[in-house]
Amino acid sequence: MGVGSENALSTSVHNGGYNEEVEFTLKPSLSSEVMVPEKGDRATSGRETWSRRLEFILASVGYAVGLGNVWRFPYLCYRSGGGAFLVPYFIMLFLCGIPLLFMEFAIGQYTRLGPVHALAKICPLLKGVGLATIVISYVLSTYYNVLMTWTLYYFFNTFRTSLPWQSCNNTWNVLANCSTGFPGNSTHLQSASQQFFDRRLLEMTNGIEDLGGLRWELFGLLILAWAIVYLCIFKGVKSTGKVVYFTATFPYFILFALMVNNVQLPGARDGILYFLMPNWGKLLEVQVWVNAAAQIFNSIGVSFGSMISMASYNKFNNNILRDTLIVSLANSATSLFAGIVIFSAIGYMAHIHNLPVDNIATDGPGLVFVVYPEVLSTMPLSQLWSALFFLMLLCLGLDSQFAMVEVVVTFIMDGFGPTVLRVVKRKEFVVLAVCMVGFLLGIPHITQGGIYVFQLMDHYTAVVSLMFLAFFEVLATCWLFGVGRLSFLWRACWGNAQTSSFGSAGWWPPLCWFCVS
Repeated sequence: MGVGSENALSTSVHNGGYNEEVEFTLKPSLSSEVMVPEKGDRATSGRETWSRRLEFILASVGYAVGLGNVWRFPYLCYRSGGGAFLVPYFIMLFLCGIPLLFMEFAIGQYTRLGPVHALAKICPLLKGVGLATIVISYVLSTYYNVLMTWTLYYFFNTFRTSLPWQSCNNTWNVLANCSTGFPGNSTHLQSASQQFFDRRLLEMTNGIEDLGGLRWELFGLLILAWAIVYLCIFKGVKSTGKVVYFTATFPYFILFALMVNNVQLPGARDGILYFLMPNWGKLLEVQVWVNAAAQIFNSIGVSFGSMISMASYNKFNNNILRDTLIVSLANSATSLFAGIVIFSAIGYMAHIHNLPVDNIATDGPGLVFVVYPEVLSTMPLSQLWSALFFLMLLCLGLDSQFAMVEVVVTFIMDGFGPTVLRVVKRKEFVVLAVCMVGFLLGIPHITQGGIYVFQLMDHYTAVVSLMFLAFFEVLATCWLFGVGRLSFLWRACWGNAQTSSFGSAGWWPPLCWFCVS
């Protein structure tokens, strides 16, 4: 078919358990022919959609804004040049994060399929990329919900007469090396908060070779965490869309309240200056630019398949460019906001213990389960602030968990919907089965040696592999499917100057690849 021709093609499309004969029109581009539905939603009339566009935006923001915004970005910014780190961070946002997110939204909304079948439709050769995103998302969800279990444990303990991580006068404390404050550089002392985490919550063994017994309290809370996830997503986007009105907005109210409270504390100004004081010399270090790209990449959540799945429930003509900008900018703004909240509190702790900020600032679970509980225990109305803080963490985590589980359900319904429904009758039972298997796979993490399993999974599951998945997504979309209809900016960030894989125009390495390699 040459340029300028327009021919009708009838084909069978599989969507959400429905096989339909759909008429497509091959519309001409500059040097390629791209297949698009002739009418808006005819291709997927049997697929459910978000009730309102706001629900899709809230769900996407909720997925992007997670625990990493609270426990990783502030420390990473502080260690990578403070305010100077924002230069590579925003460069990577506009050259890597926004283009990749826009690409995933486009794939999901255009095909109205989950990542496996969407990529198979675009490039059957690379269907395995979609399968890999499903595997990574589901494995991640099995231990991510363990974080929700820990959060629930802390949340319920805030209702005691006194916060249990506030003193050394508890049965699990080792008085010989327990400190009621931060011990600084003392190698033989632990804070009461650290001992609560290690000896009460986890009951840690000496190594991964000794898993010990099951932590039955955490076992019950893990059931509760998965039950909450199930009840929020069992009706698909209809139920998830309603839940995110609370889970995606509530954390912002708590962050704002914490900021108002924290900035009034002595030492808060010093902590914020530590966080934002620019060290321009850091910009000459390659690792700082790598850190910026990694943070953008992992925070927005591309290559997990979740963004493709959520966009697949949009109406065909939804403005995804607008949504992409809202989601990505909201995610970055939240990271900065959370950094001010966290470091104002760290500055306060450094002030009252007469320690440098370096001795208190940390990242990862230690920040939100050791350092910040200790900070909250010294504040007026400590139990109230602690309860609100852990409820905020629960909401942040649940939004991300919803999306990771939903991508698996979408894959099952897209690929095996009619067959599965003949056996289990209702989609709700499919969701239940997915949640039950995820719960069983999470049990090793709640043994007494489970923290070692958790750290092993967290370190190796989704680091390098995501870079490869992003590379092959770009390859399938830009070089094999073709991006001739898009603007120069998207072609530069995604892949090449070609209008299709068969075009004769030149090509160059995509800017996004430099960001993720």
